[in-house]
Amino acid sequence: MEFREKLLKVDQVLNSDDTKALAFLCKDILKCDISSVESPIDLFQRLEEKDDLSEDQPYLLADLLRVIEHFQLLRELDLNSTMSTTVNPITPYRKLLYELSKDIGQKELKILKFLLRNDLQRSALELNVSTLEVFLEMERKDLLSSSNLFRLEQILDSYPVLWKKIQQFKDSQGKIAQETGLVDLRPRSSSDASRRGKDQTDPLPYPMKAQQRGICWIVNNFDFSRSPRKHENREGTDIDKGRLSLVFTWLGFQVEVLRDATRDQMLSSMQQLARKDHSGMDCVACVVLSHGLKGGVYGVDGEGVRLEELTDLLNGVRCASLRGKPKLFFIQACQGNKKEQAVPVPADRPVNPKVHDQTDGPSSPGVNIQTDGPSSPGVNIQTDGPSSPGVNIQTDGPSSPGDICSDAVVASELLPSTADFLTAMATTPSHVSVRLKEEGSWFIQSLCQNLEQLVPCGQDLVSILTKVNDDVSQMFKCIGGCRQMPQHSSSLRTRVVFPVPEGPFIHKVTFDDFLGEESTV
Repeated sequence: MEFREKLLKVDQVLNSDDTKALAFLCKDILKCDISSVESPIDLFQRLEEKDDLSEDQPYLLADLLRVIEHFQLLRELDLNSTMSTTVNPITPYRKLLYELSKDIGQKELKILKFLLRNDLQRSALELNVSTLEVFLEMERKDLLSSSNLFRLEQILDSYPVLWKKIQQFKDSQGKIAQETGLVDLRPRSSSDASRRGKDQTDPLPYPMKAQQRGICWIVNNFDFSRSPRKHENREGTDIDKGRLSLVFTWLGFQVEVLRDATRDQMLSSMQQLARKDHSGMDCVACVVLSHGLKGGVYGVDGEGVRLEELTDLLNGVRCASLRGKPKLFFIQACQGNKKEQAVPVPADRPVNPKVHDQTDGPSSPGVNIQTDGPSSPGVNIQTDGPSSPGVNIQTDGPSSPGDICSDAVVASELLPSTADFLTAMATTPSHVSVRLKEEGSWFIQSLCQNLEQLVPCGQDLVSILTKVNDDVSQMFKCIGGCRQMPQHSSSLRTRVVFPVPEGPFIHKVTFDDFLGEESTV
């Protein structure tokens, strides 16, 4: 049988799914959009034009049929023994993705699309979109490549067989890099990341060597029906809670969630957290998802809690087991009802706004927060002056810290009680924050996405939050042009660099992890 007759035979036998698979496997060879490939013949013509397929070089055709497991066709076309010892145009990366797609069933594909709903366009998440098409869209969004498999690993790590295939591919690529001298310089662990590009005089990051990273305490306030302030229920908050739980579990935290908490319940739960023994942990993370006011958040009973009331419970005086360890606070709440205004930027600072087609603006339920000042009922703002109990702050008088000498404690071991805190707010004081009913809040979703993408690159937490600031600042709501500017403050003494997680998640990812009922602290 002549070679062109063989090509025609393949065209007659293969179906549309086979055609898409062949085009996917040849994407790196064609280096163009493969969505327009209509048939095997169309693909073969393009490959012939690039001199990658011919009668003298039928190796690619044989390799394609082997990968898609059309062994009978291989035998009928007498291509079983056709194999090049020098040319292997289908990249191992393409073969890996194709192998993964064969093992991803409809249930797994549904979860894959769900986890990517904040990253990909809606058209890429429709029911008729195949796994290979999702992979292509991930590549287009720069979420997937031969050197960046992290997002895919994160999604598939509850499926050991699939996760193992990715690890085998990475191991094989690492061996090839060593043999050829093309070493992957990307950080593989937090220790590598902390050293990369850093001067030897830079301080070491906070130790992150404990078996358990710490507790991640999440307050998820949804039901405000009891609030006398006429707060709307916070639709979309469960999406935030679900993604936070997944990301912080991946980072090694033990996630504990408090659902629909009043002011007193929030403070009581934080007191319980402060009484725990954190000596065997590296840090603590606290997240509050609620309505808010300037410098505080609301309980579901409409009573306010100042952020200082929460953070003070974990300071060095009240929680000794967290002394010298990072105490991280992330607050998703409005701080007022003012809208951020857009201002022009210099021409050399291009802005590419990210447009969202569904938002909760100032007039939307759950976002139009009316705030009260310091004298608002239920806020009970009190300041701690020099005579505050247990603190005994002294300033630059004769007995100031610079004049104190102690034989009992080495001076270098003394730290201010408010050291090692980081607080990241969804928005600046007096302004609103945006939450989408079906997608979650801008701030929390950006935080999770950047943790997922930048922790494996060795980025420290403050740098990640700066990227979150930039990402959220470029988002805007179509109706009314609502914008948002997150803000973080820090008394950290060095960098927070999370170790790069290795291995699959302990728990299996299901929809219940995202939308199910929370446990209480």
